[in-house]
Amino acid sequence: MSHRLAAALSSSVELRRLGKSRHADVYRRLALIQMETFQRRGLMGSGELNPLETFAATLEELAANGRFSEEALALFRELSRRIARETRRPKSCNDDLGRVLDRIRGLRAKTTEQGCTEQEALAAAEKVGELLERYGLSLSEVDLRQQPCEGFGIDTGRRQHGAFDRCVPAIADFCDCRVWSETSHAGTLRFVFFGLSADVEAAHYLYDLVAIAFETETATFKLGSIFAAMVGGEKRSAVNSFQIGLARGVSAKLETLKAERNAAVFNSTGRNLIPIKTSVIEEEFEKLGLSLRPKNVSSRRRVLADAYQAGQQAGRQFEVRAGIE
Repeated sequence: MSHRLAAALSSSVELRRLGKSRHADVYRRLALIQMETFQRRGLMGSGELNPLETFAATLEELAANGRFSEEALALFRELSRRIARETRRPKSCNDDLGRVLDRIRGLRAKTTEQGCTEQEALAAAEKVGELLERYGLSLSEVDLRQQPCEGFGIDTGRRQHGAFDRCVPAIADFCDCRVWSETSHAGTLRFVFFGLSADVEAAHYLYDLVAIAFETETATFKLGSIFAAMVGGEKRSAVNSFQIGLARGVSAKLETLKAERNAAVFNSTGRNLIPIKTSVIEEEFEKLGLSLRPKNVSSRRRVLADAYQAGQQAGRQFEVRAGIE
């Protein structure tokens, strides 16, 4: 996209030189919108981390080779400084939000250090849900609409989808976030969660939590009789089948917990926070200028019934209140 940005900057400079200020301002505005959009994507974990730095290096190289004017480069630097000033403005973050974020981060650090089973992961998920519920109910509709939206990108380190990725939509829905996948510059799969600050922090925590639970439960499965009875390539199929079942069980449980939470809130208060959050997120998402396409995550590998059922059972057999307190 740098060629479009370069064209807009050059057109603005050339039109101003010709005395066509109104037209020059239009192209200046187009360049600013492009730069703001890419900067916003970078800050939320989608696209390049520091896109304006990358553009600056490209444009400076073009200018050094006589293929881009110094005036246009100066305009780029001027717009970059403006965007940097606006980016540094502190977000409105009240004490309640700060406490919720600190609590979620504390739980995440504890879980990452200690590891967890699937039972403990879902217990922690419910606790995070309660935190989000209490915080949401403490806000008026006006306050809720003024909350900042953020994004967070998680690089999987993989080039292909796996069984765990089937949990990602349920994690996003549980935390009232939007999520999409994209390919990083390294060619690896990355998920981006987008929503209100506390919800995105919760989604990041829950993603890590379920990932750790996957590792723990898979290791336990490999010590069991079903895996021991497999030979050769069947062992890999058994693990994949178990993880697909586990993903189905975890996703179903998260959906149940979310429905129970929403019903409890509505029955006790008569409030439904979801439509408000959705409208806020949709408005902010439009500013990113992204066009998402639905894609089904499927597996062509052979699924072994016993292993799949064992995984699904592992996703169901737990006491929600047990585990992390």
